[in-house]
Amino acid sequence: MLQIHNSLTKRKQPFSPIDENHVRMYVCGMTVYDYCHLGHARMMVVFDMVVRYLRARGYRVTYVRNITDIDDKIIKRAEANKESFEVLTERFIKAMYEDFDALGVLRPDIEPRATEYVPQMQALITALLEKGFAYQGSDGDVYYDVSRFREYGALSGQQLGKLRAGARVEIAEAKDDPLDFVLWKAAKPGEPSWDSPWGPGRPGWHIECSAMSSHNLGEPFDIHGGGMDLKFPHHDSEIAQSEAATGKEFVRLWMHNGFVRIDDEKMSKSLGNFFTIREILKKGDDPEKMAEVVRYLLLSSHYRSPLNFSDDLLDSAKASLDGLYIALQKGSTPKAKAEPSGVYREQFHNAMDDDFGTPNAFSVLHRLAGDINKAVDAKATAQAGMLARELVELGGILGLLQEDPNEFLQGRIEVSVADQVGVTEELILKRAEARRNKDWAEADRIRDELKGCGIILEDDPDGTTSWRRA
Repeated sequence: MLQIHNSLTKRKQPFSPIDENHVRMYVCGMTVYDYCHLGHARMMVVFDMVVRYLRARGYRVTYVRNITDIDDKIIKRAEANKESFEVLTERFIKAMYEDFDALGVLRPDIEPRATEYVPQMQALITALLEKGFAYQGSDGDVYYDVSRFREYGALSGQQLGKLRAGARVEIAEAKDDPLDFVLWKAAKPGEPSWDSPWGPGRPGWHIECSAMSSHNLGEPFDIHGGGMDLKFPHHDSEIAQSEAATGKEFVRLWMHNGFVRIDDEKMSKSLGNFFTIREILKKGDDPEKMAEVVRYLLLSSHYRSPLNFSDDLLDSAKASLDGLYIALQKGSTPKAKAEPSGVYREQFHNAMDDDFGTPNAFSVLHRLAGDINKAVDAKATAQAGMLARELVELGGILGLLQEDPNEFLQGRIEVSVADQVGVTEELILKRAEARRNKDWAEADRIRDELKGCGIILEDDPDGTTSWRRA
């Protein structure tokens, strides 16, 4: 049975949807004012993996992932660029899709934008005011009264007393308590605003996700996900305002992925180790291939663990992924008609059923690749082909191994003696003729010539079976 770690209870628990066989899941999406970075990539790939696996287990999944298209950072960036916030956000939404599509991240079933849900947010705020959980400050902003919700901070493990001791009192002391958070911000000159019972203004960040998730999934829903950095204050605040407004449980199970570090340091622009997704994809000479390598690396660590990103680990991920594709290249055959035995499928599901254990699932894929290679060496063609089909099937659950192995491994050819695939094939034929004539020196010369162009030949006793890029 699938077990998932619940960030709220701090333990793994058996997963069973509220509605039989239907999983309702919400993940906090992007605030679209800049290009997406490596931390965003990890969160999106992790929850894409979760959705893919739930569907592979037979669940019907309604996946909601929002877009925050109005907030302080967006307004500030638009003002700096001397453009409207709508123009800014549309540009970065387009860039977001380009990046996530490259990484194989599936589009959500529903993708609400914050600016489309202002009436729902106002309805939640009205309910909180009527029930005494919110108040309007002297600055015109509407605040949530944290002291009224006894369980505030339970998700992140924060204690209100300690938080207050380190909090700074807001300018003009408009809040009753330094920990109270804003639900509605009164309009400032030149800022975008909406009419409301409390005057023109715009929603606070926390109320946005409560409104978008509950409107599309109801309450409670099954899974709420996001990065570890969202636990406090964002997700703690979502719980407080949603449950206070409705009197219902908000979410059944919370999931959070771990942080990304760069060469064992926190990713930070000030440290010069801050990478956008598109910068990472340019590290290889084939961005499409590099995207799958990055996806492999992001899933190679357990989703709750910190992920250390480095060029060495990226090279290691590339070598590991190449190894899987090489096995597919050797084993793929139209002769494999029988269905896979399912032995590896069971091992794979056992690994993934343990809180989406991708490291152990990867171990299964590599054992399967090893058995493909053994079957090829033993000339058990049908067996190799059957195993290759199983490898493609299981890799697909993780969003991997869906490319043609020859195209993935051969990629772009360096401009030289092998500037065209046809030249490579011609040299391979000449080398085969040299081997038949036992002209080993010429055969070795051609092999070395190809290797110098970045072409690696795969041989067996009968000749060259395939080639790939180094």
